[in-house]
Amino acid sequence: MATESQEFYGRWARLYDLIARRTPGIARLRRRAAAACRLESGDTVVEMGCGTGANLPFLREQVGPEGTVIGIDFTRPVLERARAATADYDNVHVLQGDAMQPPLAADAPGEIDAVLATFVVGMLVGPADAVDDWCDLVGPEGTVVLANAAPSREWYAPPVNAVFRAIVVLSTPPTIQLRYEDDPARRLEQKIDAAHTRLRERAVAVADETHLFGVVRLTGGQLGRPA
Repeated sequence: MATESQEFYGRWARLYDLIARRTPGIARLRRRAAAACRLESGDTVVEMGCGTGANLPFLREQVGPEGTVIGIDFTRPVLERARAATADYDNVHVLQGDAMQPPLAADAPGEIDAVLATFVVGMLVGPADAVDDWCDLVGPEGTVVLANAAPSREWYAPPVNAVFRAIVVLSTPPTIQLRYEDDPARRLEQKIDAAHTRLRERAVAVADETHLFGVVRLTGGQLGRPA
């Protein structure tokens, strides 16, 4: 499945990049997600599943030239676009690796102030376990922020969700199936619910928001110092 996903996102890297940067309202959402990381100048932030790097400039704005931004993704063609987009920033580093096993130093906890993951947990086998690992990765009083697309719960949800489900089917490798044993949109929602619930359980302070017609759920969790 990992190889299939890599091939899929690598093949569609250019279109994915266009969608990631040009969808109406998406830049505002990415800026909001970066702000939710509660970063200060000189901090270090890691983005899990950075894709083509659409969030990286916003994260750099938060940490300034003295801080460090690390983007991790497992698809090489996607990463090439991320590197090109951030080539002018000497404090933005893009690494190839798995968000569930990030290529970071074993002594990283305490060195990382925040972890951001946008539109990622729905692709992971164990989203709640990944959130646990990310919470362990950040230092005391660090922050983990999740932003994910899931069916809207607003009163006007039916037409919005019909469009959302079509997008999910088209963006789920291999995209050629007309029938699934289980609904891809429902499966995605279950993974997102598991990840966001685990973050709420681990955090001492939580902020929840919805954006883009209720389709995007943004959860920021501030962690506490170990007892």
